[in-house]
Amino acid sequence: MSEPVAALILAAGRGTRFGLDPKLLAELDGRPLVRHAAEAALASRLRPVVAVLGAHAAGVRAALAGLDLALVENPDYAAGLSTSLRIGLSVLPRTSEAAVVLLGDMPRVSARTLDRLADAFAGAGHASAAVVPVHAGRRGNPVLLNLRRLGPALAGLTGDRGAGPLLAGRDDVMEIAGDDGCLYDVDTPEALAAPGSPPRD
Repeated sequence: MSEPVAALILAAGRGTRFGLDPKLLAELDGRPLVRHAAEAALASRLRPVVAVLGAHAAGVRAALAGLDLALVENPDYAAGLSTSLRIGLSVLPRTSEAAVVLLGDMPRVSARTLDRLADAFAGAGHASAAVVPVHAGRRGNPVLLNLRRLGPALAGLTGDRGAGPLLAGRDDVMEIAGDDGCLYDVDTPEALAAPGSPPRD
């Protein structure tokens, strides 16, 4: 990978659909959900790895203890996902050509998927505004964002939304084959307990 591609973990949400307990601290295979995402990022070639904290920041910080990543807190997390995306992107090195955005509640995303996103971006010679995984006919996560092409638009995002609206209808979004982990997120205790939850490859 000749150009720097960063990993940005969004872990600031309240997770209200999950119930009273902090969703990102719920355990799967003996580890908090958010730690799964962080470990996948660190096992990939993406650098730096940055996690954005907000709601339940102290607990999430503890769940990520000992990992070689940067932590930044978003005091405006209640205003929606866009605020976490903006603050996370703002702390990346100026040399970062792109960022792969991971959601802290998607514990089955693999390091291999992250590297494949970065490889596709490099192979396209920066021509793509984004690289997205597709599985079972659906676009999933994480998504690689070309910061040179999308930077100003990303900086202007507001509300509880990510980059999805910016990518809709563009003809410079590259799709690559994803897997079950790209579609599996945990919004409810039932989703966490579902016996069909995909294993990490």
